[in-house]
Amino acid sequence: MFRHKKAFILFFAAALVLSGYLISKEGLLDRVDAEEREHYSKLKTFAETLSIVKQNYVEEVDEKELVTGAIKGMLNQLDPHSSFMTPDIYKELQIDTKGEFSGLGIQISIKDKMLTIIAPIEDTPAFKAGVKAGDRIIKIDNEATKDITLQDAVNKMRGPKGSSVTITILREGWDKTKDFTLVRDVIQIKSVKHKVIDEKIGYLKITQFQQKTTQELEDALTKLKKEDITSLILDMRNNPGGLLNGAVEVASPFMQEGKLVVYIKGRSGDKQEFFTIRTKQVDYPMVVLVNEGSASASEIVAGALQDAGRAVVLGTQTFGKGSVQTVIPLSDGSALRLTTARYYTPKGRSIQTTGITPDIVVKQKMKEEAKTHPVIREKDLKQHLKNDVAKEDVEKAPEVKDQDEEKIDIETVESPSELTEEDDTQLQRAVDLLKTWKVFKDLPVAG
Repeated sequence: MFRHKKAFILFFAAALVLSGYLISKEGLLDRVDAEEREHYSKLKTFAETLSIVKQNYVEEVDEKELVTGAIKGMLNQLDPHSSFMTPDIYKELQIDTKGEFSGLGIQISIKDKMLTIIAPIEDTPAFKAGVKAGDRIIKIDNEATKDITLQDAVNKMRGPKGSSVTITILREGWDKTKDFTLVRDVIQIKSVKHKVIDEKIGYLKITQFQQKTTQELEDALTKLKKEDITSLILDMRNNPGGLLNGAVEVASPFMQEGKLVVYIKGRSGDKQEFFTIRTKQVDYPMVVLVNEGSASASEIVAGALQDAGRAVVLGTQTFGKGSVQTVIPLSDGSALRLTTARYYTPKGRSIQTTGITPDIVVKQKMKEEAKTHPVIREKDLKQHLKNDVAKEDVEKAPEVKDQDEEKIDIETVESPSELTEEDDTQLQRAVDLLKTWKVFKDLPVAG
């Protein structure tokens, strides 16, 4: 019993120090106000609960696992993007931002307490096996995913190259679940792809923002310039985002040096601004493609180019993730992924839950035999942050011009990656717009 009391006292003392309290000779509570006393009481309750569970639970428990579980539960109460990362998961995150990891190749989220696939990454085991956006992952290796955290799900699906994992999928329209056994592979994500379409139109697709994206973009622009392109399409559809600095660097070639790309504000209200950097400038007429899968950093770029009048944004309303996550390492090698700020476009628009409204709304036309997938946006996620900017406080958003006469269910979507270039309605509209742009530019001025 003495050993348990000693452990309790040590834990409680550590909790007090970590919470900002000082232990003095005069006693623990000499200089705390009413609010701090209440905080002290909650910590005491937590420490008591931990001690009782450790001593009296029907089976022996691991104290470290209990504390880790408590921390995860605490962060799960905040918003969908805050989480606790064990040392292994934190290492995986660091690998992920470098653009290479070993796993299945899917982007996931939690919707209605169910693990849901946002999109498979092209040319990965999940993509090749036919996993689709909107699929619900019911089990991983026969273990139910109910109430699982995103980080735990990622940890279960990643692993050594060549090892296998079975995910049980429920798809809308299916009567029963189906097992997909996938072999993990090294997912080397080339974040920038490029080509020339219609002879003179450059096409850039950015799949996500990572450490190598800026260099890959610069290389792609150099190659496209050698092809004597006259205009450019920047495709960020289904781009889930990534590094904030990466978004600033991607916007830089398309805007003048020193122009505001985005600013962020945390709880204190202090504003931190991010400006374009010195780089090779390109001045081609531009169309930016976005859809409901365009999130975070891709929304920053689209919003900056739209606010600057630098490009026409075409597609559908974006995902609406307007929050900044800061990774805070802890002493044991673990880390917190904590939402610390909201971000805003140069004209002061908050993208949180609202997303970017395209200048020209074009919904993806779908073939009759195509299978559609439900749309998931930030506003659909449990405990999402609210948009804190009232409409009257920002400049008027661009007028929406819906050119799509055919009515399509906006709650379903066909992924652009599943379409040929000819069947990609949004891409073809962008091509037509740039062709028209050139025609009007070359028209003689009336005398």
